[in-house]
Amino acid sequence: MGFKPYYAGIDLHIHSTASDGTLSPSEILAIASKKQLGAISITDHDTIKGNRKALCHGIPAGLNFLTGVEISTSPPPTLKGVSSIHILGYGMDIENAALNQTLTDLQQSRTERNPKIISRLNALGIDISMETVKKEAGDCQLGRPHIARSLVKHGVVGTIDEAFDKLLGKGKPAYVEKFRISIQQAIRLILDAGGLPVLAHPFLLGLTDPDYFEQFLTSLLAFGLKGIEVYYPEHPPEYKVLYTKLAKQYNLIITGGTDFHGAIKPEIQIGSGTGDFFVPYELFEKIVAACN
Repeated sequence: MGFKPYYAGIDLHIHSTASDGTLSPSEILAIASKKQLGAISITDHDTIKGNRKALCHGIPAGLNFLTGVEISTSPPPTLKGVSSIHILGYGMDIENAALNQTLTDLQQSRTERNPKIISRLNALGIDISMETVKKEAGDCQLGRPHIARSLVKHGVVGTIDEAFDKLLGKGKPAYVEKFRISIQQAIRLILDAGGLPVLAHPFLLGLTDPDYFEQFLTSLLAFGLKGIEVYYPEHPPEYKVLYTKLAKQYNLIITGGTDFHGAIKPEIQIGSGTGDFFVPYELFEKIVAACN
C-alpha cells in the first residue's frame, strides 16, 4: 500500500462492463489514475470478473486497488417494500471456490431473467428484442439497466428512471423476480473468502426511522456484518451523521463510494460524484487493516 497525502480521495463503489457499468476495468483504472485518486474498488453486481480484468491489466503506479463485489440479497420477511439488500464485499480472495460458485449461480439467474423481462415488455406492446439490447449494450453482463437504456433509446420512455418507475421496477408490469441468496449467506460468503462485508447505501432502503434502522443494522451484526457505507452521493447530511454515529457505536468500518456506472448514471463521476463528493483516504487504510 503506497503512501498518499491527506487530500487524496478514494472511490470504493464502482461498476464496470463486467456487470452494468459502461466503462471497462482498464478505462476505470485510467480515469482513477488521471484524477490521482488514492484507491478504488470495482464492485460489480454478483461478479468479480472486473477485478480479474483490472489485475490482469495492471494497476497504475500510485493507485491502490481493493478487490470488491456487490451482492444482491433477499430482504428478511419482516422488511416490507424492499426488493433487495446489497452487501458490498472488500478484500476477498477472488480465487475462493465457494465465492466463485455462488457468484456464477447468481449470474446465471440474471441471464435467465432478461428474456423473461423482454417477453413481458413484448406482451405490453413494446417492440424490443434481446438481440437489440445485446447489440446496444456491447460486451457486458446484461441486466435491467441495459434494457432501460434501450427503452430510452427507442423512445418508449424518456429516462432510465422512468423505465424503472413505469416498467422495470418491483411491482411494475415488466418486473421479473430473480434468485437471490440471503443476507446471512452473503455475509458468510465474504467472510469465508477473507473479506469485509459492508451494508451498501443504507438510505436507499427507505428505512428513514432512526430507531427502526438501528434495529435492522444490529440484526445484521449478528450475521457478521463489519461495515457500513456512510459516504454515498444520495445520502442526506443528517443520515450521514446518523450512519457515522451508529458505525462508531457498534465498531463498524466506514466506507464510501460513488456507485459509478458510466453512461447509465452520467451525472455521477468517479471519485467526485455530482461534483463535491469526497471520501477520505484514511478510510481505505482502516479497511485494509480490518481485512488483514
